[in-house]
Amino acid sequence: MADLFASGRIVDLILCLVVLECMALWLYRRRTGRGPGLTALLPTIAAGAGLLLAWRAALAGLDWPWIGALLFAALLAHLADLALRWRQIDRLQRDRDDNR
Repeated sequence: MADLFASGRIVDLILCLVVLECMALWLYRRRTGRGPGLTALLPTIAAGAGLLLAWRAALAGLDWPWIGALLFAALLAHLADLALRWRQIDRLQRDRDDNR
């Protein structure tokens, strides 16, 4: 188990699980019409993947600009996720106010 962490393979395993999770949620949405759509899901997944890739890059000994670029990409994905959620909340509040 220690080698899994020391080699960075744990990050590869987690990334595979994230991809499987994304595919499972997409299939669930297609079959039932419930759950988050890809538009809502991808920024969240991208933010997490960016952090995981930055961790992997650090474990692999990559230079700091690569790690910084991956962290910056994770930040951009996180900000996109926040913007989507904020718009959704505003839309729900407007709809609620219109129905009063």
